[in-house]
Amino acid sequence: MDFKQLVDIGEKWCSGNPFDLIAAEESDERRLDFYAEPGLSFYVLCPDLSNGADNFHVWSESEDCLPFLQLAQDYISSCGKKTLLEILDKVFKSYRPLLGLPDVDDDAFEDYQADMEEEEPEADHQQMGVSQQ
Repeated sequence: MDFKQLVDIGEKWCSGNPFDLIAAEESDERRLDFYAEPGLSFYVLCPDLSNGADNFHVWSESEDCLPFLQLAQDYISSCGKKTLLEILDKVFKSYRPLLGLPDVDDDAFEDYQADMEEEEPEADHQQMGVSQQ
């Protein structure tokens, strides 16, 4: 994908959350830098198929932010191709606690939890073992 298109995607993504795209470099590495108050930052290295790179990479120079990027890093390393928008959404989800926003769980997990709470154990389970006659 053309780097200009990636920059456009990053800018559009920023319009829906507190982050700003503060730098976009295409020199040695195709890098997008993002920042939000209070001092939250991260950058995304975008793949360049011309030099063999085919995966995004997300990182932060901030020791305080880095542990929160684990979700996005795990997502990137999982199977399948990822889009920049999917990765940015994972980063935003990871940073929600640092932004003072409520943590949001995956809908599928919430549905699973609701199903588990609604099911009641059956009282008349057959006992396993030797029958006594």
